[in-house]
Amino acid sequence: MDLDRFSKEAHGLVDWMTEYLRTIETRPVRAQTAPGTIESQLPPSPPQQAEDFQAILDDFERIVMPGITHWQHPRFFAYFPANSSPPSVLAEMLTAAVASQCMLWQTSPAATEMETRVLDWLAQMLGLGAGWHGVIQDSASSATLVAVLVARERATGWRADDEGLGNCPPLAVYTSAEAHSSVEKAVRIAGLGRKALRLVPTDADFAMRPDALEALIRADLEAGIEPACIVATLGTTGTGGIDPLAAIGEIAKRHGIYLHIDAAWAGSALLLLETRWMIDGIEHADSFVTNPHKWLGVNFDCSAHYVRKPDELIRTLTVNPAYLTGQETGRVIDYRDWGIPLGRRFRALKLWLVIRSYGLEGLQAMLRRHIALTDELASWIAAEPSFELTSKPSLALLSFRYRPQGLDDAALDELNTRLVEKINDDGRIYLTQTRVRGRVAIRFSIGQTTTERHHVEVGWAVVREIAGTL
Repeated sequence: MDLDRFSKEAHGLVDWMTEYLRTIETRPVRAQTAPGTIESQLPPSPPQQAEDFQAILDDFERIVMPGITHWQHPRFFAYFPANSSPPSVLAEMLTAAVASQCMLWQTSPAATEMETRVLDWLAQMLGLGAGWHGVIQDSASSATLVAVLVARERATGWRADDEGLGNCPPLAVYTSAEAHSSVEKAVRIAGLGRKALRLVPTDADFAMRPDALEALIRADLEAGIEPACIVATLGTTGTGGIDPLAAIGEIAKRHGIYLHIDAAWAGSALLLLETRWMIDGIEHADSFVTNPHKWLGVNFDCSAHYVRKPDELIRTLTVNPAYLTGQETGRVIDYRDWGIPLGRRFRALKLWLVIRSYGLEGLQAMLRRHIALTDELASWIAAEPSFELTSKPSLALLSFRYRPQGLDDAALDELNTRLVEKINDDGRIYLTQTRVRGRVAIRFSIGQTTTERHHVEVGWAVVREIAGTL
């Protein structure tokens, strides 16, 4: 494809993208295809000759689009949002065009220096305070893994990296019983083993209990096990639980334990002064992560990871072959030393465009709208006799279940599983299920960039309509 043809096709694709976003509400939210449908329409062997680009685009519309779940649909209420916005999409186009590999300062100075500056902007917007140094990871899962690795090295006096865990005392990592599965995965990848993970019981609000944390730590110390890391959560996936950072931080400080804060979703709400209470005690934390790609209109992937002591991060992760050094090495930031992969995309560009395009006030308005809609939805559920809230609104997340009279818990579990399956098969909205205190419940997460009140009204109407057919 020469550049003249590229220009023609690119203009056509921009028109397609615009129309897609304009008419996205006419599509089912979740893909309605059966397993294997897409693969069966793709030839088993690659083409030998070049194919016409328009024919390829026709196949994209005919084969691929029916199998797409539309995360940017304003009635997407599943998981947590994976936001996008027009400025972010345009930034991704620029990123794709320049196609930089941003592993070193030298390989793209603008990418490195913009990442440093824009993450400082974001830290100010979040109210984190002074003393933080930021890097963009691909996901909060990677940030948590890095945190566990640094904690492992600190707890072993940097011996594990050099000698292996076999020559070190057993370690323990503590997190809420409501915490994300990425914490367990990080513990396993870091070589500590699943048995090193301690799931701390939670209180009535699904937040980690500091007294239970203290008891687990003391038990491990008595057993000769070294407490290495605490992962506190702001906004757990199932129920939106907010762990009490001040009390947890005091425990971490008293015992000299690395404290990482996973605020992947809820961290965006720190843009609002009225929710800053969530980070009371953050002065005790060693690292913090939040995902602008979840709730700030930034395309995946863009995870803002902050650390107090970048030297510890670099010491844990740096490998320095001659081909990755240059005359600037040691005088500039080389972000390849701040994460797992060597290769890095120019992720800061989309964050820069989004912040400048909407400003702090524009992003705050979106967050407040979503939170207010969640509170209103909770009032609708509470007013419906055959439904109940299983967790109260936490920012823009709540959970509920269908509870007609005369059914025991096992029957209600089966009924609510059927309900969420039928809702998603219907296609008008998309929800996910969870378990709350062991019982099946349905999550309702409001956070897609363009979601308004009438979309939530439709969502609740669909739930009641389909529940009435069971």
